[in-house]
Amino acid sequence: MVLDAATITRIIFWGLVAGSIYTLLATGLNIIFGVMKVVNFAHGEVMILGSYVTFYLWSMAQLNPYLVIPVAMLVVAGLGMLIERLSFRPIKGTSKINEIFLSLALILILQNAMAVVAVANLRELKPVLISSPFRLESIPLGPVNLPNDFAVILSVTALVLVGLFLVLRRTGFGRRLRAVSQNRTAAALMGVDVERMDMISFGIGSALAALAGAFLAILAPFDPYSGTFPAIKAFAVIILGGLGSIPGAVMAGFILGLSESAAAFLLGGVWKDAIAFAFLTAILVVRPEGIFGERG
Repeated sequence: MVLDAATITRIIFWGLVAGSIYTLLATGLNIIFGVMKVVNFAHGEVMILGSYVTFYLWSMAQLNPYLVIPVAMLVVAGLGMLIERLSFRPIKGTSKINEIFLSLALILILQNAMAVVAVANLRELKPVLISSPFRLESIPLGPVNLPNDFAVILSVTALVLVGLFLVLRRTGFGRRLRAVSQNRTAAALMGVDVERMDMISFGIGSALAALAGAFLAILAPFDPYSGTFPAIKAFAVIILGGLGSIPGAVMAGFILGLSESAAAFLLGGVWKDAIAFAFLTAILVVRPEGIFGERG
């Protein structure tokens, strides 16, 4: 394949859009891990929950799907806080195997619950897709036309990440959240409600997963089992970026997306996952602690 300017531009845009989904998913995971020090293996199912909530809100309201995404994020954030309160909080501080078992149980519970609801509403379990009003519209940009959906997804992702950075760095709430992440005991002694920060961090992480799920629902068909592989990639992203590092998750997410896009265009879609993970593995061999991780 000849790598002309148009092909390179397409590779970059597809990679950035895929990277946006991975980055949002991994950033949510990193916030939860950074504050609570727990790993939620059911995070991919939370993402698909966001896909379904967005899909049903869009179906009922008959509005532009991008307008219902904030409502879907709030709904999934509330469900995420409920999951933290009823599931993870009671086992906090116990064996890590309990957290793993709970996460695996949540995967099955959420997958089956979404399947039951989907069958009840759609009469059969089949992949569904949100029809964006921008699907056939594009913006002329150099040698290619940039789909409007891509432009919206990239813009919203950038705004959300910048807003999250400002909240974490410039507000009292952000300082309390970072204090809990750095030292839970010291933060509690300084008057920070640690358990409240745990619940809020889980809600924020779930909301970011819901946003990623909404974008996925606009770009490709999904079903209750579509969250497994994106979750695996999100874990790869946070390992590559450095556990607990949000800048690392952002950078690694876009690296993964661009690697997949390049592999798909140059070698075919069947190679995109293998090449992308081989690339991530090579980086980890050189820097095992991740891009922003601290050397031991």
